[in-house]
Amino acid sequence: MIGPEGSQIGVIPIEQALTTAAEFGLDLVEVSPNVDPPVCKIMDYGRYRYEQTKKKHEAKKKQASFKLKEIKVRPKTGEHDLQVKIGRIKEFIGKKDKVKVTVMFRGREIALSRMGMELLEKIAAAAQDISTVEQTPKYDNRTLFMVLAPK
Repeated sequence: MIGPEGSQIGVIPIEQALTTAAEFGLDLVEVSPNVDPPVCKIMDYGRYRYEQTKKKHEAKKKQASFKLKEIKVRPKTGEHDLQVKIGRIKEFIGKKDKVKVTVMFRGREIALSRMGMELLEKIAAAAQDISTVEQTPKYDNRTLFMVLAPK
């Protein structure tokens, strides 16, 4: 058994351990049940659980989390509109989010697939100082897409 200050008390019967814990006004918690004899500790279990929750919450805060944002363009998107979209991409990447850039083809525009590829290359080049291409341009039916991730 381990005392409330962390001092080792020794091997004692369970009844005596419970009364000792009651004298301190604390709980008797089994720390290592698989050892022979099992190790118990006198502690405030409610406070222990609270501290564990806080530690878990702090670890979650430091964890890198991101969202996948999507920007859609067309092969014939104008230059100014494209610059606005690139600005939005830079804004999303600045917030540590990944960005999926999608070029949508409608009707006979599928014949302009070369223009779509050039458009994605242009976007990647414009954002290369703050991002990397995580997934290279790839076709999916009538769409062409790539994924940009923050550096």
